[in-house]
Amino acid sequence: MREADDWRLTNQLGYLKKAKLKWQPYVPSSKENDHDHCEFCFTKFMSEGSADAVSCGYATSDRYRWVCQTCFHDFSELFEWQADGAA
Repeated sequence: MREADDWRLTNQLGYLKKAKLKWQPYVPSSKENDHDHCEFCFTKFMSEGSADAVSCGYATSDRYRWVCQTCFHDFSELFEWQADGAA
């Protein structure tokens, strides 16, 4: 599948190109929510056990943007990400 045909790619290049990401346990960015979603495939991130969520991923330093491990591997070259603590 060509990248242009990948349903997960929308406008993320505008805000995630060359982002610095860190592999880390999920922690909500604010007290108002208990979960976030992958910026690409919408996989759910939660800090406590949920059968339909993951508890670790790649995040921006402010923990506002999360990327699941699969999408990180699929798009790291295109986005030219720098990652710390890679899984």
